[in-house]
Amino acid sequence: MKQIALDIGLAPGPTLHNFFSGPNLDALQHLQLWVGNDKRSPVPTYVWGESGSGKTHLLRAVQAALRDQGHAAGWLDATVAEPLAFENAWRVVIMDDVQRYTAVQQQAAFNWFVNAITPTDGQQRWVLASGSVPPSDLSLREDLRTRLGWGHIFQLQVLSETERRAVLRQQADDRGVFLSDEVMDFMLHRFSRDLSSLIQLLDQLDGYALQTQRAITIPLIKAMLEAM
Repeated sequence: MKQIALDIGLAPGPTLHNFFSGPNLDALQHLQLWVGNDKRSPVPTYVWGESGSGKTHLLRAVQAALRDQGHAAGWLDATVAEPLAFENAWRVVIMDDVQRYTAVQQQAAFNWFVNAITPTDGQQRWVLASGSVPPSDLSLREDLRTRLGWGHIFQLQVLSETERRAVLRQQADDRGVFLSDEVMDFMLHRFSRDLSSLIQLLDQLDGYALQTQRAITIPLIKAMLEAM
């Protein structure tokens, strides 16, 4: 069954608080400790897992947490055709979906990594990266691949359908919203497996249901999507 693309432009952005860890608690706690510690370890961190496991959510959450603390971060993913030069103002360099990097992006990533770990101004930065496979299996230039595998490595697991269903049910109950089994099945089978996206969908549905004074049903979901 084809998944529906979800417009989450009006929904809250990813945070460490709204990441539902499930089997990924170790990775979440590692990032929470790092973000909350002024004396941050310079040892790089790499998280990997299949689509829907929450990699980009965690990286964006760290970026947002640092921004709230007044710190700048360099961000690179496969959509950035012309990567920026390394900036000393950055406290961290964040590299998402590295397995998709072009030769140009790999060169920029390597440059960022080296400048972050061995800076000219004496201020070490942190490197946080993600990929779909462990570093040893990445088809990247060797000097970048080995550096990505140097520090902390966490494998992220996609939450099971039972876990996602339980979280959605609890979230709906917390909002005073009733989700029928039919609606729950529709949400789980037609939208992204990423739980944060499903929670954002629930937030949108709750607001749309209040606005239209209707219960949350499959026709309501379809009407909301058509109105976007």
